[in-house]
Amino acid sequence: MTQRVELAAVIDRLAVDALITEYAVAVDDGDWTAYRQLFAPDGRADYRSAGGIEGGADEITAWLSETMRMFPMRQHLITNRRLEFGTLEQDIDDVARVQADYVNPMRFAQPPGPSPAAEPATAPDFICGGRYAFTLTRTHNGWRLRRVVVTEKWRQMAGRRREAASEA
Repeated sequence: MTQRVELAAVIDRLAVDALITEYAVAVDDGDWTAYRQLFAPDGRADYRSAGGIEGGADEITAWLSETMRMFPMRQHLITNRRLEFGTLEQDIDDVARVQADYVNPMRFAQPPGPSPAAEPATAPDFICGGRYAFTLTRTHNGWRLRRVVVTEKWRQMAGRRREAASEA
């Protein structure tokens, strides 16, 4: 590999990593315009293993914007990112795949009134974890998500734990 090719690969790795980080931040901040812009025009997502839906980016964005209202506090932690590139021509349609684990503490919206004294209103009462499979494509606007698949592996709610039926 030449230094120019190596530098281009590093730049692509940083760009893909930044896109995955922007994905988490957009969901956690409820910035649905930014979330939608992370996807390629034909982008899709599959949240069915976590009790959600599968569909195109517009449909998923609308669903998340409604569903996440019940969780005013959320904080995705996306870790252990494994990145694999397909053939890189440094042009549109290059492909990258990322496998990454996640832990996602969230807090249900509280009814109006005082919070119980034993638990602060900001503590999570719903935590889930699993794995993302991201497929990205290079577009004229940079790397974009073509497909996101969530595989929830576990969930803990208010002291209870539910093990997911399927493991990846």
